[in-house]
Amino acid sequence: MAEFTETLTDKHIAFIAKQPVFFTATAAAGGRINLSPKGYADTFRTLSETQVAYLDFGGSGNETHAHLAADGRITIMFCAFDRSALILRIYGRGRAVLPQDADWGAVAAHFTLLPGTRQIFVIDVTSVQTSCGWGVPMMELSHERDTLQKYHRQADPVLWVEKFKERDRSIDGLPTRPTDRFITGDA
Repeated sequence: MAEFTETLTDKHIAFIAKQPVFFTATAAAGGRINLSPKGYADTFRTLSETQVAYLDFGGSGNETHAHLAADGRITIMFCAFDRSALILRIYGRGRAVLPQDADWGAVAAHFTLLPGTRQIFVIDVTSVQTSCGWGVPMMELSHERDTLQKYHRQADPVLWVEKFKERDRSIDGLPTRPTDRFITGDA
């Protein structure tokens, strides 16, 4: 049976910290629903019982950014793939924080930045739902895929910025704010 809380509890926060993957879902009026898997250890942060954030890397699209700018709603889902079955959803309102934004330094200070970090999504929690997760298969993590990080480590910073500046629309034509700098991972 599903249980709702208005904020994250200590138990929720401990569960989140153990998960190697999470999923994000966003939508804007009249457009596609975007559902994305997210990986890489140590890229999700619980900032407080009412706020979370995660690193976002340059990739094929920027749908989450476009949807949050247009609508603001986001759902984040974690599910246990080990013996302790559980699904945890965070419902909230989010925004993109880019390297050129005034609050970048304060938000980025919570993370070890990785090459190709395009933005950080900050989400204000509106509610949290847990459910059994008994239908989720049991799986073991073999290792993280290094392809995206390898791509960003090898990128020419000037060409990278130019490439991602051109990606200023979602697949449904919604505007995004492109990043104006390449994060090397040393910042």
